[in-house]
Amino acid sequence: MQEVIKQKMSQMKLYGMQQAYQTLLEAGQQHLLTNDEVVSQLIQSEWEERETRKSDRNLKNARFRYQASIPELDFNKNRNLDKTLIMRLAEVSFVKRKEDVLLTGPSGVGKSFIASALGHQACNQGYKVLYFNTQRLFSRLKMAKGDGTYPKEISKIERQDLLILDDFGLSPMDSYQRNALMEIIEDRHGRKSTIISSQLPVSSWYEVIGESTIADAILDRLVHKAHRIEITGESMRKITV
Repeated sequence: MQEVIKQKMSQMKLYGMQQAYQTLLEAGQQHLLTNDEVVSQLIQSEWEERETRKSDRNLKNARFRYQASIPELDFNKNRNLDKTLIMRLAEVSFVKRKEDVLLTGPSGVGKSFIASALGHQACNQGYKVLYFNTQRLFSRLKMAKGDGTYPKEISKIERQDLLILDDFGLSPMDSYQRNALMEIIEDRHGRKSTIISSQLPVSSWYEVIGESTIADAILDRLVHKAHRIEITGESMRKITV
């Protein structure tokens, strides 16, 4: 009977429950627990297993640039990094509230790492996250326009609870890039969260986006209610070397 139960659990893909049941049998503890306690333990194990698989799946799908975590962050005072704000963001309530985060600072100060660390936190809490280098995203969407998969790509981005756009504003945008960014931001505004990292201060984004009407519309949706983190200091790459 025990083997039949384990086999059926496996067939039903109740892997966490199957492992917990096997552990109970090997330890000989099933007779020491009430029926309610056994059921509770099996269900808890299955829930934890599914949450772990979900988190692993989200992390894989996110395609992060860095395997980053909040405990690894350097809060050296020279970086102007507000630890209280970062730890509050690490609770990921900003994703639940559909808020945005803007990270700015010179090259190498850790913007991408912080964005990835927050993204990892979101994945671990069950949110869908997608990470992109901004220029590569525009190239990908341009190719999608050509092969007819653009609506599918935009729909995928729209479904993400958190979108991370890294290295924003490295070069001025052309008409196609402006329109693509406008579509993405419009779709997500007030519905989903976005993290944008850039070497440029937010005050320079208007010029990078170009075309005043679209730039106004994009920045109006992004800037006013976003959490803003302006990092200073030397490049972390230099310090590491």
